Amino acid sequence: MPSETDGVPASALELATAYRQGETDPVEVVETLLGRVEALDAEVGAFVTLTADEARASAAAAREALRGPGADALPPLFGVPTALKDLTPTAGVRTTFGSAAFADFVPDADGTAAVRVAAAGMISLGKTSTPELGLPCYTEPDVAPPARTPYDLGRGAGGSSGGAAAAVAAGLVPLAVGSDGGGSIRIPASSCGLVGFKPSRGLVPGTPDEIDVSGLVVTGPLARTVADAAALLDVLALTGHRFADACGRAPGRLRVARFADPVIGELPPDPEVLAAYEDVSRLLTALGHDVVDVPPPFGPETVAAFETVWFVGAASAVVPPEREELLRPLTRWERERGRAATGTEYAAALLAMRQAEQRTLEAYAPYDVVLTPTLGQLPAPVGSLRNDADPAADFAAQKDFTPYTSIWNIAGAPAVSLPTGWSRDGLPIGTMLAAAPGADALLMSLAAQVEDAASAPGNPWRRPQTLVGAR
Repeated sequence: MPSETDGVPASALELATAYRQGETDPVEVVETLLGRVEALDAEVGAFVTLTADEARASAAAAREALRGPGADALPPLFGVPTALKDLTPTAGVRTTFGSAAFADFVPDADGTAAVRVAAAGMISLGKTSTPELGLPCYTEPDVAPPARTPYDLGRGAGGSSGGAAAAVAAGLVPLAVGSDGGGSIRIPASSCGLVGFKPSRGLVPGTPDEIDVSGLVVTGPLARTVADAAALLDVLALTGHRFADACGRAPGRLRVARFADPVIGELPPDPEVLAAYEDVSRLLTALGHDVVDVPPPFGPETVAAFETVWFVGAASAVVPPEREELLRPLTRWERERGRAATGTEYAAALLAMRQAEQRTLEAYAPYDVVLTPTLGQLPAPVGSLRNDADPAADFAAQKDFTPYTSIWNIAGAPAVSLPTGWSRDGLPIGTMLAAAPGADALLMSLAAQVEDAASAPGNPWRRPQTLVGAR
């Protein structure tokens, strides 16, 4: 991963420092990144809507503020470019939710992520691609080209924050906002060689219109480094905590539980995925942590409850009746199943999830963190998971691809995917760490420690690799 792309520091925090030292300014950086988007986005499929004029105006205002007398008091990421997921309502900006049914929709109010990014003085370049209604774990919407990992343009960026991950990995923005209801930050982070952090439930509260009754969905950062991810989480959470400070603190000796048996799906993990998981296990042991094998937290009965809740969530999305036919086969299939569930069945499924949450937290209470692979397989070839002719097979393939991530949405716990491995063919492999609800700072501290140790000579954090379009 280059430390600099076309003269722009790859790290958001390094870029913020460069601003304050007068080495560059937001106008120059935004123009450079917009040029990269123009040159590369047709290949990587990161953006569905570009807000170039608005970004240029914000950059000009940010440059003046950084030169003014109050520059020292500006927020840490002031003037740093980013992007918002196409599920985030953005006033006056086309927001399609990844669907042809909303191809021309323009919200009249901002969602929480848009408000907080703007309040921090960050500059959004536009809306990043997402699959329809954020449902699949691959990003191949009808309103935009497929989002691809820049490490192999024949393979997808994952989903549902696939466009956000592709944008960061391709050097189009230093970091981006994602959301995660079953792995949608961590899946693309693994596929694109990034840090993807899913916060604890409630840490980033939404507006009343954004409330998720299931408690599964949270907003969080995608970034190249743990420190950048922590800085963006500080922007999104607004809790008074400084997650960036946690990156400089040693986590202490921790008790680490681990397992690699798939929790959902039936396909065994890829051997190269397991090798990366074993490498991280050895690294944690070398750092002085106690690593212990444990069984997965739950089985098929909880998976069935999660699916019922997921399908009802899909059915609850308000789609104009005359535009229902524009929805994809998978979306219609999920919505049909959600509508078929009775209120009693939905209540029972929610209860089963809460019971699984409690059992999971009790089972892992003796441990500080839990280690698993992020995905069961290597980044998937574009089109390989999608099956419009057989949505049930499509959904089953997604479960085989993502057998670990939804555990922590059910538990409401923080989880982070770290890009700790590379396949023989140069594909990124993520490994996941999770902690108890509310232990986000501890998890960030451990992630930074792992990142630092894995970056040491002879144990590279990222295998040298040329990104698409990087020089």
